[in-house]
Amino acid sequence: MTTLIRLLALFVLGLCAPGLAAAQGDRYAQQHERMVARDIEARGIDDPATLAAMRAVPRHLFVPEDRRRHAYQDRPVPIGYGQTISQPHLVAYMTQLLELRPGMRVLEIGTGSGYQAAILGAIVEDVFTIEIIEELARWGGENLQQAGYGHVQVRHADGYYGWEEHAPFDAIVVTAAADHIPPPLLAQLKDGGRMVIPVGSPFLTQTLMLVTRSGEDIVTESLLPVRFVPLTRAPR
Repeated sequence: MTTLIRLLALFVLGLCAPGLAAAQGDRYAQQHERMVARDIEARGIDDPATLAAMRAVPRHLFVPEDRRRHAYQDRPVPIGYGQTISQPHLVAYMTQLLELRPGMRVLEIGTGSGYQAAILGAIVEDVFTIEIIEELARWGGENLQQAGYGHVQVRHADGYYGWEEHAPFDAIVVTAAADHIPPPLLAQLKDGGRMVIPVGSPFLTQTLMLVTRSGEDIVTESLLPVRFVPLTRAPR
């Protein structure tokens, strides 16, 4: 009798599971659209490619399961190892600054959970991302695969040195604060390319900077104060 009851329970659960999954998907879908409309579009992000990417990528798949209730709030969320997934508005703002178009090659420094890389991968095909924390590189890569962005290439390495084998890049985005702009990243930026990077002390407010290359000239522009986790370096 116990076996029969267990089988009946499993059968009923099987019938209900699609409905439960759909309800959960609907709940996230509503939160997702509200986040994009209220926290991103209404706050001045107007690049169509960026908005489409922010709507396409399910942020909750890049947040630890025990923190998914915060997935569609405009706030950073801890992901372990002293790292965070950046707040959605800032992700959108930094993406818009890159002025991405199909056919571009993009480098990200600081994979984390993979969310920023997925946003980039929703716009361009050639995306390369580097993460110095091995466990996060593995987890971020798994998240990208599961979310449908397996074309993004993930590398476990010190992002300070970029990814020379795939340079030059049309755009580079750094998602951790450095105390200076790494020269190897400047060297790997294509003529006409754009880099977005937070610069400053890890213990103070930093400055988000836009860096553009025009031939041998490098132009920097200070945009706004931000707070990012520090750019972690490999031991020397």
